[in-house]
Amino acid sequence: MSGGVWVFVENSDGAVDMISREAIGAARVVADGMGATLTGLVFGQNVAGAAAAAFDLGVDAVIAADDATLAGGRLEALGPLVVKLAQERQPDAIIIGASTRGRDLAAWTGADLDAGVVAEAIDLAVDGGVVKATRAVYTGKLLCDTFAKGAPQIVTLRSRAFAQAEPTGKTGTPEMVSAAVAEDAIPTKILGFEGKGGKVSLTDASKIVSGGRGVGGPEGFEPLRELADTLGAALGASRAAVDAGWISYDHQVGQTGKTVAPDLYIACGISGAIQHQAGMRSSKVIVVINKDPDAPVFKLARYGIVGDLFKVVPALTAEFRKRLG
Repeated sequence: MSGGVWVFVENSDGAVDMISREAIGAARVVADGMGATLTGLVFGQNVAGAAAAAFDLGVDAVIAADDATLAGGRLEALGPLVVKLAQERQPDAIIIGASTRGRDLAAWTGADLDAGVVAEAIDLAVDGGVVKATRAVYTGKLLCDTFAKGAPQIVTLRSRAFAQAEPTGKTGTPEMVSAAVAEDAIPTKILGFEGKGGKVSLTDASKIVSGGRGVGGPEGFEPLRELADTLGAALGASRAAVDAGWISYDHQVGQTGKTVAPDLYIACGISGAIQHQAGMRSSKVIVVINKDPDAPVFKLARYGIVGDLFKVVPALTAEFRKRLG
């Protein structure tokens, strides 16, 4: 199983994570363009379900490792395994979703293999066996086509920039390999995981309601929370609101926060500094609610409402509740 295109498949509880469903869909296009086999890398503990899911999502082959050292996705266990396999089998390209784990893994793998890494691609094409990745630069004002020389070509994909792979009904038997590093050689230990109480993740959300300086204080996020709950959306914020202590950093969207690309982004009381635009301008539909008609964020809006968010947002919430039941 030498050469070809590899895709790293993040998984949990026997399921393939959303960002890797996107990566499989994009990698399938690359593999077809290169006339190559698509192989999924499925590592963790109790991975049989995830391996079966990867086949169903369209990979041709699966290399799987089922070991306690790989549970939780520690980089010190994943990195050496990917590097070892790549040295042995010489893939042409490795596609990885740009999650926190995926970014770290791409950097580790690129460094150890002395290979180029193209980060945060928003589109992919194949030209003469070379993977060309479209990336946003200058905080999203321009797009550029980038490629890495040599092999493997390592590319990370921006979350929600690619369509998710759909089930195909394909089945197969994974090739099982051993972990590359023993537990006592791994310096970090996982003591447990703490959930966030069912909140919608910003990076995974298809809809986001976000607030900025215009909400006026911590209590100003309450009507936004009600709208977000009604829509099944995540709650976001600008850096100004986070810096003011009105909401925690894990809600921050922007260059120094999270980069998001939901189907719907509702910006409430956000002026639209370039740093915030960098984090949300890839959203498919942007709705802006702001009292200032000259706010820069209106330039990105599909729909704009000039008005008081404390009147507009509750009205929207009431109407959505009627229509959504």
